[in-house]
Formats: sequence, C-alpha cells, structure tokens
Amino acid sequence: MAAEPNGELICSVDDIQVKQALRVLIDDYPVAVVRDSDGEIHALGDTCSHADISLSEGDVEGCAIECWGHGSQFDLRSGAPLQLPAYEPVPVFALEVHEGNVYVDVTTVTNGAPAPQFG
Repeated sequence: MAAEPNGELICSVDDIQVKQALRVLIDDYPVAVVRDSDGEIHALGDTCSHADISLSEGDVEGCAIECWGHGSQFDLRSGAPLQLPAYEPVPVFALEVHEGNVYVDVTTVTNGAPAPQFG
C-alpha cells in the first residue's frame, strides 16, 4: 500500500492542460500550479517577485512562465528569474502526483526562496 501524499489536494492532473497555469489559494497563500510544454507539473508562488502580479495569468513556454506585467520570466523548476526586471526567485513548492491527483505542500520550499509565513 502506497503512503499517503503530503500536502493539500489541489486538482486532478487532467484539470491542468499543457502550457496552462492554475491559481489556487492554500491557507490564503497564492500558488500557481503549472503544466509545462513537456506535460510536467510544477508548483510555485503565484506572485511575481518584481511586482504584485499573478504569474498564473502569464504565458507558459517550455519550462518557464512569463509575468504579463513587465515580462519577467521564471524557471518552473528552480523559481529563478530568467528575464529582468525580476531578480529574486519565487518559491517552488513540493508537489506530488498520487492516483491522478495533484498535491502541493507549501510548507516545503524546494529552492531556498523565502517560505510563506502563516498565521
């Protein structure tokens, strides 16, 4: 018997199309759950590190998401900025796919970016 997944149940894998982002709130913290061009699913902080703009509203190309506000791009695997004006990474969260469902754990930041503060 497989272990129970860590994190919050977000959606079914089928709910996220390739090159699409889904904005969700986990404990009032905005998270972008993104399916890249290869079909891999990632979870990262949904707020651009340059301006208070939702990344999930931007375009996904390859393994990057672009902020529509000023054109900053972020690597979906590392959260690192790939294009100015952003120069700080966004947090990348632990994500598990279990039995066709996507789970995200916002308490586990995988890239060293500042973790969200809760309550």
